[in-house]
Amino acid sequence: MQLCSMKMYTWRDVHPDFKLNGTTYSHEDLREVGYSLVKEGVEFEQTIGDFLLDWLSEKPTMEVFTSGSTGEPKHIHLKKEQMVNSALATGSFFGLEPEQTALHCLPSRFIAGKMMLVRSIVLGLHMDYLEPSSRPLQFSDKKYDFCAMVPLQVSRSIERLYQIDKLIVGGAPVTGKLKELLQDRPTKVYETYGMTETVTHIAVKKINGHNSSDFFITLPDVTVSKDERDCLVVDAPKVADEPVVTNDLVNISSKNEFEWLGRHDNIINSGGVKLIPEQIEAKLAELFDTRFFVAALPDEKLGERLILVMEGEGDVDQIKKRMEASKELEKYEQPKEIYFLMAFLETDTQKILRKENIERLSL
Repeated sequence: MQLCSMKMYTWRDVHPDFKLNGTTYSHEDLREVGYSLVKEGVEFEQTIGDFLLDWLSEKPTMEVFTSGSTGEPKHIHLKKEQMVNSALATGSFFGLEPEQTALHCLPSRFIAGKMMLVRSIVLGLHMDYLEPSSRPLQFSDKKYDFCAMVPLQVSRSIERLYQIDKLIVGGAPVTGKLKELLQDRPTKVYETYGMTETVTHIAVKKINGHNSSDFFITLPDVTVSKDERDCLVVDAPKVADEPVVTNDLVNISSKNEFEWLGRHDNIINSGGVKLIPEQIEAKLAELFDTRFFVAALPDEKLGERLILVMEGEGDVDQIKKRMEASKELEKYEQPKEIYFLMAFLETDTQKILRKENIERLSL
């Protein structure tokens, strides 16, 4: 049952229907759980405990860290009230009800993991947590109504996704190959768009089955526009004090729908042609199973020349032939050179660090 109105909910409350690993806790009991996890838990449990103690304190804000995928990781302060608003918006969009089940399998150091806990506390979900791994469903047969994963976890859980009813995926773009694998799965899978500054996702798009789309739809009370660079501007007053200007290139179809194209700061100007790496990578993803990215190196004639960087080892001639035979790649989208790195540098959330990896190339 739902004893407190969602409209009156504050960050000081613990929903009466909330359960953590099968047990109901009051505010004070949950604080004791936090102390216990910090003192006696393993590393991932200690981060959950740290979050609980921070969330249940009287401080109206919480310090969180950005992922560092587009620069140095930094810490920012989010209002707990805004985190509650984000949880309520997610609950409304996905129709999440008290006593529904949720699986938490993300690191709780970052905003995505913290918000899984907040959603459960605010919405009254019955949450189980597992140690974050690339195969979170490997040792569990339990079914859940709601879960959040990164693409790597999804790709390594394909055969067991039937255990999840609604799954949100974020942290990195979902590849075309992964989308293909998801099409015949009963799970309703949604790719998310958001960032730490917007308290995780502010928009989602269904990527499998009925109503799948290339366009993100904003959550309640969120609208979008573009600036003079064609980059996304997010107006989400319930989760951010000011409009958030991003470096994400987008097509906008309405104030509530947009298509993500790539990062403005990744644009390559090669011989006067502007190339968006993410768009080229989407085409190349159909050709290769290993991880890769495209980037630019200085070039006297072109200004910048397009290169392909692949993880592991490979036959350059075979790779070139495969790209040349592609009907998707335009002539100017063909990388001029191919480089290999045995293992990519990446963030803690498994995003490839493009700049740092390029600096490691033997040029």
